[in-house]
Amino acid sequence: MTPPRFVAIGECMIEMAPSGGADQFRMNFAGDSFNTAWYARKLLSATWQVDYVTAVGTDAVSDRMVAFFESSGIGTAHVGRKPERGVGLYLISLDRGERSFTYWRGQSAARLLAEDPGRLDAALKGASLAYVSGITLAILAPEARARLLAALDCGRRAGMAIAFDPNLRPRLWPNVAAMRAAISDTARISDIVLPSHEDEAAYFGDGSPEATLERYLGAGATTVVVKNGAERIVAADPRGRFDLRPEPVRDVRDTTAAGDSFNAGFLACHLSGGTLAESVVAGSVIAAKVIRGPGALVEI
Repeated sequence: MTPPRFVAIGECMIEMAPSGGADQFRMNFAGDSFNTAWYARKLLSATWQVDYVTAVGTDAVSDRMVAFFESSGIGTAHVGRKPERGVGLYLISLDRGERSFTYWRGQSAARLLAEDPGRLDAALKGASLAYVSGITLAILAPEARARLLAALDCGRRAGMAIAFDPNLRPRLWPNVAAMRAAISDTARISDIVLPSHEDEAAYFGDGSPEATLERYLGAGATTVVVKNGAERIVAADPRGRFDLRPEPVRDVRDTTAAGDSFNAGFLACHLSGGTLAESVVAGSVIAAKVIRGPGALVEI
């Protein structure tokens, strides 16, 4: 029997996270969609296959990144190689647990992950769920983004579910209007949408988490979970609605990947038959563990 497959699509980068002194950093590999795949691999049962769809270079660091995927139990059959490109890098700066980022990603090979529609179709064939983010969309040229959405829509019509985190990052887009249009286009073909209210309020003008929830339900998603930092999470699916005020986390160290890990916890529980309430709680529990550790990938 073919195993169920969780397929994440996007960009993994070199992460330089603070470690010890002010000028000391620890190198790792991370990126929003990859973080979710990494945590999903840890949370899903061994019957699930977790694959990552991206592109990297052919240099030693790219080789090391792919080896890290493999050592993490993540499938690499759909990782493209681009000799003329490399991988991106970001550096985390922390202020009382809140993070900011500096990026070097202009020549990232991941920007070419959707150049070949045949490769996309092969990567998604037989997938149970495809996971994509607004950052995945943002790094692609418009024509490549259209190819990715077409491949996702084709997979959905064949029975694949689509989970989407809008992950709004206006600096990656030519303008806010282009970002809003692409996010809305993707939401219309998505089954599960996992937005963050703070971002949605800033760029879509939502006055409350409920407004974000209703907008994505209105776009056609059947399940929506509105993350809200330490504040109340609201969620809905065809069976009903649920809200949760997460337990306070008093020893926050680094909020990097809080949303990515929440998504993994939610999706792993959901894909394993959990109810909406159980899945939201699972996501919240995982995120609370992650923000107590350094960097994006924390042992849970």
